[in-house]
Amino acid sequence: MTKERLYLFDTTLRDGQQTPGIDFSVHDKIAIAQMLDELGVDYVEGGYPGANPTDTEFFASKRTANAAFVGFGMTKRPGVSASNDPGIAALLQADTDATCYVAKAWDYHVRVALGTSEEENLDCIRQSVEAVRAIDRETMVDCEHFFDGYKANPDYALACAMAAFEAGSRWVVLCDTNGGTQPAEVHEIVSAVAQHIPGANLGIHAHDDTGQAVANSFAAVEAGVRQIQGTLNGIGERCGNANLVSIIPSLALKPAYADRFEIGIATDKLVELSRLSHKFDELMNRAPDPQAPYVGSSAFATKAGIHASAILKEPQTYEHVPPEAVGNSRRLMVSDQGGKSNFLTELARRGIEVDKADPRLDGLIALVKEREAAGFAYEAAEASFELLARDRLGAVPEFFKIDSFRVQVERRFNALGELTTVSEAVVKVEIDGKPRMSVAEGHGPVNALDKALRKDLGKYQSQIADLELVDYKVRILNGGTEAVTRVLIDSTDGAGERWTTVGVSENIIDASFQALIDSINFKLLKSEVRP
Repeated sequence: MTKERLYLFDTTLRDGQQTPGIDFSVHDKIAIAQMLDELGVDYVEGGYPGANPTDTEFFASKRTANAAFVGFGMTKRPGVSASNDPGIAALLQADTDATCYVAKAWDYHVRVALGTSEEENLDCIRQSVEAVRAIDRETMVDCEHFFDGYKANPDYALACAMAAFEAGSRWVVLCDTNGGTQPAEVHEIVSAVAQHIPGANLGIHAHDDTGQAVANSFAAVEAGVRQIQGTLNGIGERCGNANLVSIIPSLALKPAYADRFEIGIATDKLVELSRLSHKFDELMNRAPDPQAPYVGSSAFATKAGIHASAILKEPQTYEHVPPEAVGNSRRLMVSDQGGKSNFLTELARRGIEVDKADPRLDGLIALVKEREAAGFAYEAAEASFELLARDRLGAVPEFFKIDSFRVQVERRFNALGELTTVSEAVVKVEIDGKPRMSVAEGHGPVNALDKALRKDLGKYQSQIADLELVDYKVRILNGGTEAVTRVLIDSTDGAGERWTTVGVSENIIDASFQALIDSINFKLLKSEVRP
């Protein structure tokens, strides 16, 4: 039997950015877009073209190689033609593969928010879609508050959806904007709409205000929709959006869906899902949810007792899917068994071959677990993990040796009488047994350390000339002024490669220095420099 295609639309960079406390930088957006592209989602929504300097710079950069890159904006304003609407102009001029409009589908909002007539709103939808169709670009319309609108006035909500479809929109997306619709209601309403618009042209956009965004997404699929919108780890305004990290493995691994549908996520990408989810959380500088479905560290964890014994004999007794299928691992807390295959997979992915019976592998696994218990986060800091692994397996040369470092921060008045803070760092290193000392000032102690460390590395100086630190994140792992601190540093080079390193210490400067050293060592290692 031929399987039907389901399309995955990610709105992390647009709807997800409305999450309280989250503000993506350009580098964040580029990194997330690449993560999504490599995963295999069909659409990556980038935000509002030209809305702010961040989005302007992001839309001017290389974003996706495989996924359709989507610009988002409002349908045209009432009383203005599409050709004279600046918002429409920005969407048409943006270098995107598709355009997604948000349109009012609740008659209450048409009157109150837009202050226009119901017919004028329909005309806004039609003209906006036609403007994008005229340049032969894929178009979709998010019908905002569709379910609330349908319950209040089904004829008008359907008319809004029909206006988009009849004007040529590839997708008409039904949005549970308030997140309060129940799964049975979603199924009933979508089924009614599917009598007028083919399911192959319908999408679902669910918010999680009742904790049912994933369930509502699947209810919509059962009723006919063939596009699912959501975000990484379910981020989004208020309680978040439908979590694609939970939806994807259910579609791929559960026979109820896998036997009927196919998605664009390959098996070799599905096994990286846990790592991607955790890396995204670290990028956002927040702790991964240990009880997240499929990818949480406790998703396949079992305490001592008959459960652990049963899992050792028949894993499926307490595991609804094999944890390795999503890149996770079984944790039996009584015996701490399992996990070696995951390490072998991760090492092989980095070109490190080691026999599973090699005692050095057991030592590496024990060391990683010990360090992660102390606060290190290697899932987010792959460069530090690779350095640690290669070092324990005897494959990392000593490029340089740190003898000591010192940082001084002075708050003083400058020559103009302005209060200023000056940071100065001194770093002593040995290269080929010869000591070197560098001094540098910077905008803060970490910047001063970075400058001093990279000021004079002798014969390696040319290899690190294009090294640049592009992000710096700090997390306090416990409370108090003597708290343990984790620092993540993102680095890039002239070839456009990006990597993350980690440091952990009770001293934030020491943690930062650890991550800085790893960044330089990783750069030298991947440049195949010989000491």
